[in-house]
Amino acid sequence: MGIHPFIRTSLLTLTWIPVLYEFHDHAYQPCEIRGASMAPTLNPATDSMKKDIVLVQKFNVRKPGYLKRGDVVMLRSPSDPEKLLAKRVIGVQGDTIIPRDPKYPKEKALIPRNHLWVEGDNQFHSIDSNNFGPVSQGLVVGKVTNVIWPILRFGSDVLKGGRMLSAFLPISSES
Repeated sequence: MGIHPFIRTSLLTLTWIPVLYEFHDHAYQPCEIRGASMAPTLNPATDSMKKDIVLVQKFNVRKPGYLKRGDVVMLRSPSDPEKLLAKRVIGVQGDTIIPRDPKYPKEKALIPRNHLWVEGDNQFHSIDSNNFGPVSQGLVVGKVTNVIWPILRFGSDVLKGGRMLSAFLPISSES
């Protein structure tokens, strides 16, 4: 006599739990976006009850040179590591950035090795590198690839938006 079908199905299902855990922990993860700091790219509606859910790619994010200007990333807040923030990469290591907040202590910010300058698309509702300076690439959890909810915004392009070239000062070879 064989194993009861219910037990067999249960055991087969249980064997997939480690696979799903590894996939969620190291490959892709859905994340809910809260707040207005990335509006209109993420959470464009003014209704606070509607929140975007995005798909976050977690592999290769610590690989040097993988993250580019314009990418939207999920990162741990430098001031509160329990919080996840969604921000756009404005500058990468070696870039010189002009902060958009006049209260930033320097006129220009040189991005150190393995650091990023990140900002929210909605400058009036964003706490970002203009407040806490360049962030370590080690705080990055993943790169936002797509909006997956609400269904009407499924697949929205997250690369459009934010300030890009206006913040970046090319490093001159004349010295």
